[in-house]
Amino acid sequence: MIALPGGWGRPSFFSGLPPRGGTTMAFYTRRLPHWFPEDAAVFVTWRLAGSMPFHAEASGASVADDKKRSSAPLDSFLHQEEGLDCPHCGPVWLQDSRVATVIVDALRYGASVRRFYHLHAWVIMPNHVHVIFQPLAEMSKVMRWLKGRTARLSNRILGRTGTTFWQDESFDHWIRSPEEFQDLIAYIENNPVKAGLVDVPRQWRWSSAGLMADDKERSSAPPEM
Repeated sequence: MIALPGGWGRPSFFSGLPPRGGTTMAFYTRRLPHWFPEDAAVFVTWRLAGSMPFHAEASGASVADDKKRSSAPLDSFLHQEEGLDCPHCGPVWLQDSRVATVIVDALRYGASVRRFYHLHAWVIMPNHVHVIFQPLAEMSKVMRWLKGRTARLSNRILGRTGTTFWQDESFDHWIRSPEEFQDLIAYIENNPVKAGLVDVPRQWRWSSAGLMADDKERSSAPPEM
């Protein structure tokens, strides 16, 4: 288990077998249903509006069908995620250091001040965000606050008004085991390396891996795409 920064808490995992006393399965839906066992750590992805890769848009039913993203095995889930990991697709407003800072500050504020979740790992890519957290409030409330706050501030920075910032839906997967937890942290923090933005995860300022690195060794802004 990795050492987590102070106050972030330790993740809980749900095996799929009812624990003594049973378990609670939270459910909510917009266009996609979302399923969460109580106290589960959750991997969440959300994207800028208009940044979905064309091939994913064309096969949207397979990407977003019922509860498959929450219940699929990890290998299948990551295969699906990798199909969406196109850092050059659509707008790339998150490569603006001012906007990236808004997202990181909101993630940390939601954990330390709002107490909406325990925050375990994150990465801000040019057009999407990956996060692992353990919700302490309803996921619908958490995501509404995160996306609403960051959209308002980011649009103000960019001089955009009356325009959608985030894609309406978020995608999620609840984490089953400590092994899966570690694999997903590695997946998140290696995203900038896979995209060719940096050589090693700690060089990317806009991630939990970058947070652990010495600030003096990092540039003050993400590389231009």
